[in-house]
Amino acid sequence: MKTLAHHHENSSDHGSLIEEIILGGQDGVVNVLGLVLGVAAATTDARIVLIAGITVTFAESISMAAVAYTSQKAAKQYFESEKQREIMEIEQFPDIEKKEIREIFEKKGFTGKDLDKVVEIITSDKKVWLNVMMSDELHLGSYEEKDPKRAAVIVGIAAFFGSFFPIVPFFFTDTQTGMILSLIFSVGILFVAGVVKAKYTIGNWFKNGLEMAAIGAIAAIAGYIIGILLQGI
Repeated sequence: MKTLAHHHENSSDHGSLIEEIILGGQDGVVNVLGLVLGVAAATTDARIVLIAGITVTFAESISMAAVAYTSQKAAKQYFESEKQREIMEIEQFPDIEKKEIREIFEKKGFTGKDLDKVVEIITSDKKVWLNVMMSDELHLGSYEEKDPKRAAVIVGIAAFFGSFFPIVPFFFTDTQTGMILSLIFSVGILFVAGVVKAKYTIGNWFKNGLEMAAIGAIAAIAGYIIGILLQGI
């Protein structure tokens, strides 16, 4: 049992890590791609594209880290407040809470003596009782082990490195060629990110990859069109 629990904990943590890396990386690639193509379309000076790209890379990374931190912290605080409310209700209104446990397992297909037994077993251990209420009644995953600071660091770093894919070509080539290479590099890395994401979630790898690549392409088209419209200003 310890081995299974340890495996589940490691899998959950690994999945969370992948999610945070993809979140930051995807956001960095998509946002900076749209920006650099917009700037590149409006100017023929690769230096301006680089200045804009590098500036937004740092701003984007800090912003994404802050968003990850505040969102994780808010989710954790909400989880804790709901947990304390459930603890209070179990202590003060045990009959009502037992009835809710019964209703939960009735919906799962338990009846008669089997239902009575499962309710008795669950409500005999307040920790198990609380966990069932949190997961099956409130549909809240556990945020107790979540670390907002860790999420901020991972998402921020992923956003930083992701942001560099669209601007790298402009270090070595002219604006026109840079736009083409930037689009290819960025859409390619988004496709790979989608494939990796599919490995740790449910879904077709090609469809997931294509979906993320399409997001990048849409951002690129939007940025390019805006750049063209602003070209004469």
